[in-house]
Amino acid sequence: MSAETGTGGAASAGGAVAAAAAPRRGPLAPLAMLGRRTAPPLLIYLVAGMSGFATIAETFWVRRSLALSAADLLALSAWLTVPWTLKMVFGHLVDTVPILGSRRRAYVLIGALLQIGASLGLAAAAAGVTGGVPAESVYIAASLAAVVGLVVQDCVADALTTEVVDRVAPDGTPRDPEAVQAELGDVQVLGRVATMGGAFAVAGAGGWVAELLPTHVVFLIAAALPLPSLAAAALLREPPAAGPGREPAERPDPRILLGGLAFGAAMLGLGLGAPPFAQEIAFLLTLGVLVWLLRLIVADVPRETKRAMAAAAAVIFAYRAAPPAGPGLQWWQIDVLGYDEGFFGTLAQIGTGLSILGALLLGGRIVRWPLGAVLAGLAVLGALFALPTIGMLFGLHHWTEARFGFGARTLGLVDTALSAPLAQLGMIPMLTLIAMHAPPGRRATWFALMASLMNLALQAGAILSRGLNAVFVVERGDYAALPELVIAATVLGVALPLAAIGLFGRWLRPGAMPPPGGGPVPANATPAGAAAPSA
Repeated sequence: MSAETGTGGAASAGGAVAAAAAPRRGPLAPLAMLGRRTAPPLLIYLVAGMSGFATIAETFWVRRSLALSAADLLALSAWLTVPWTLKMVFGHLVDTVPILGSRRRAYVLIGALLQIGASLGLAAAAAGVTGGVPAESVYIAASLAAVVGLVVQDCVADALTTEVVDRVAPDGTPRDPEAVQAELGDVQVLGRVATMGGAFAVAGAGGWVAELLPTHVVFLIAAALPLPSLAAAALLREPPAAGPGREPAERPDPRILLGGLAFGAAMLGLGLGAPPFAQEIAFLLTLGVLVWLLRLIVADVPRETKRAMAAAAAVIFAYRAAPPAGPGLQWWQIDVLGYDEGFFGTLAQIGTGLSILGALLLGGRIVRWPLGAVLAGLAVLGALFALPTIGMLFGLHHWTEARFGFGARTLGLVDTALSAPLAQLGMIPMLTLIAMHAPPGRRATWFALMASLMNLALQAGAILSRGLNAVFVVERGDYAALPELVIAATVLGVALPLAAIGLFGRWLRPGAMPPPGGGPVPANATPAGAAAPSA
């Protein structure tokens, strides 16, 4: 992050102090937060969004040129999940282990260079100039390096989004928590837009260049895509060593590092061994580890704030755990409605574009509303917007075609237009609350753990979906039970968040946050910039 959190920094922080006096509430309000301080995390998120540029070329090259079986690729996919599983370890390193005095810039550079090196290695392998090293070995090493590079940069970007908003005024007095929350929300809106914008920009280009250019040239182009991360590293400045906005510098906690590594090894073993009930075992193991690590992270946080954090986590988890209907719905759309690859691609492009627009127009507003009200409203809207699909399961498209002249594809476009922005709009207040409660000195660790919790909620939704599919059995070509399955999934998707909001919503309020200016400094912290005693 920029060190401009002192007297001169607040004025140059995209209007941060001015926003406290006159909160922005108009459309496109988050754009007012664009500036030098917010540019580094946004550039990193842009690179993350563009990271799938070479995916199509890579898929065809692996199939055509590498001697890797389906089992080999499945094993590699298990390995590639490990860095994301260990995100809390990387986050803790970013928080506690400076490299040449840097806890932010150095890690961005390492991550970007890993991505660039991975793409250059793939280009060399595709061109057949690996110096005798098997192309398969280069591919595996490059794939792992690219994922590690993305995870490391993501940890830094997450921490930066909490640090670019001042918690204290230039004179050292605490700022209004509602103004802080609004600005944190604006930054999260811009982060989501940057990620989606990067993905939108390369979605069509990736397939086009894969068709027109040699594979090694596509990989060489991909090697240039992390350049915005290098620019981010040049722009950002480290947290200040002194002053109102200083961040306490902690020593590494071996419980987090060793516990995270052991957890990653256990998850890898479950992925490779595939024992009975592996998904349920992984879910319970992950939940237990995350709860334990979160308790460590918030041990020094005031009780009221800790309760607000737990309430926010429970409501977010319930909202994200809404079960999908499963693959049967897409099979039905292909077999019965006649949706093809091109139409699914069109829906994806439209959905991404509308998500960007919705985030910009509405994201800056909804972060100023209570989290419980926002997620309850989005859950209800999601159920209402599922009605066109449910209607088509009962023949609505035949009726509209006979009566109005439009059928399944038009209804599909309407469904996408209505529902696509909801997922991103739901993410923005969640990420804002996570940023709001990030403990000073442990922001990257906290963000990584909460991101893992949100992803675990998706796993819970997958388990619920599997249970629903066991009750309402849908096979290819046999869709008799599909209406009941979709309705049950829709009802659960509303009931879970509403129940959680009813139980925990009263503890979600902007004032329940760590004290501005850093709050209590943990006992194992040393002043930022000072040398921590060796372990």
